Formats: sequence, structure tokens, C-alpha cells
Amino acid sequence: MGAVLAVVNQKGGVGKTTTAVSVSAWMAELGQRVLLVDLDPQGHATSGLGLQHPQAGDARTVYDVLIEETPIEEVVVRTGIAGLDLVRANIDLAGAELELIGRLSRETCLARALESVRGAYDFVLVDCPPALGLLTLNGLAAADRAIIPIQCEYYALEGVSQLLRTIELVRRRLNPGLEIGLVVLTMYDPRAKLAQQVAADVRANFGDRVAATPVPRNVRLSESPSHGQPISLYDPRSRGGQAYRRIAQEVIEREQARAR
Repeated sequence: MGAVLAVVNQKGGVGKTTTAVSVSAWMAELGQRVLLVDLDPQGHATSGLGLQHPQAGDARTVYDVLIEETPIEEVVVRTGIAGLDLVRANIDLAGAELELIGRLSRETCLARALESVRGAYDFVLVDCPPALGLLTLNGLAAADRAIIPIQCEYYALEGVSQLLRTIELVRRRLNPGLEIGLVVLTMYDPRAKLAQQVAADVRANFGDRVAATPVPRNVRLSESPSHGQPISLYDPRSRGGQAYRRIAQEVIEREQARAR
């Protein structure tokens, strides 16, 4: 049964979707069967893989899975990368939080939906929105582990403290098996003392849960979404591309070690 990994940080602009898309794509390139679930109403993971956002009313988005209880198998689409499938999002998802409020077991809608497809994939990655609302709670309630991108900037750890409290709350009330799987340092500039200090602080707090490879600031990573391609296709040899390849490999190796 495939591991479910929620890529999560309530702060925007930290490289969350870039991490979700890049790791998913590299995992597929490395021979894994991967499903990426776009749980962000902005739909950046969808467009970052070169797929269009479905128009309102199209029953092929994660909105229909959560609200209409459409089987997730009917919503999965193939991407241009062999081994990588996607559940798309569009702006309809922005209203899902309000519609979920009155639902019984509203925090576990995604977990229930994924039960039928987990066996078909080695990994399911969920790109959570940059907020700690019901959509992110659904991602965490469904996940075995959380992947947390942290930008190497001032106040980086302060912003993560609320997320850690939320993860602990989800662990106590919804998903006792939830763990922090990996912390990814993003936008890292080794020449900047601040970046070095943030990286040292993150490693002091999270220890061996920090990815061995930090993701550097890299213009090719910034360009790739506008071309509708993950970095593994757009420029796999770039510094950013190679960093995410090593991170994807590390995630695979960590999960394989857990399974043994």
C-alpha cells in the first residue's frame, strides 16, 4: 500500500507546490508509481504539470471527490510523465471549506476517498493549501507523513510552530500514525549568513528529519511552472533540478527503510 505524504506549510511562498510537483515528478522518473493530489484552490500543481484547470461544473476535480463523494478513480488523470497521475483542482475548491463544515467526519473525507487507490501507487503526495483550514486538515488526516518545506529566511521557524501544533492536534484526534517525514530547506543561498543560520537552526530542531540536500535559489525552478513542466523535464541538470532529484531519492529510500 502506497505511502501518503502531505506537503504542507501554512505560509505561502516557501516552495510548497514546487516541492510537491518536483518530488512527484522525480519519483516517477525514478520508477515509482505516483499520484499527486492538488488540494490547493489555486491549482498551481495542476498547471505546473501542464494540465488545464477544469471549468466550473466539470466533475473531474478534487472538489467532486470531497463534496460530491465522486470515486477518486473517476477523477484521476494521466500527466505527460509515465508513472505520474494527478487529481486536479480548480477555483471550485475555494468553497469546499464552507460546504464541509456541516459534514459528519468532515476532516477525513480525503482519507476515505484515497483508501480505494492507495494500493495502485507507491506514493500519494498531497499538495495542501497555504492555510491551516479544513482542506489542510484533510491532507494531514489522510497522510502517513508530512513533508514540510521551510524557506531559509528570518522567522522561518516561528512560522512553523503553529503548523507543528496542528500536526500534533491531528495526531491526537484524527490520525495517530501521522509523523513528520521530511523537512526540506528551500531557497537556500550558501553565501548568505542568514541562510546558513536558519539551516543550522532547522537542523537543531528537526535533527535527521531534515533532507540532506537543501534546495538552492534557482531561476530554472522559478521558470518551469510557466512552461507547464516540472523541473525534471524543464531542466533536470540545473542545480534546482538535481537538488529535487536527490530529495526524491531520499524520500524513496526513507520509505523503503520504514517498510523493511
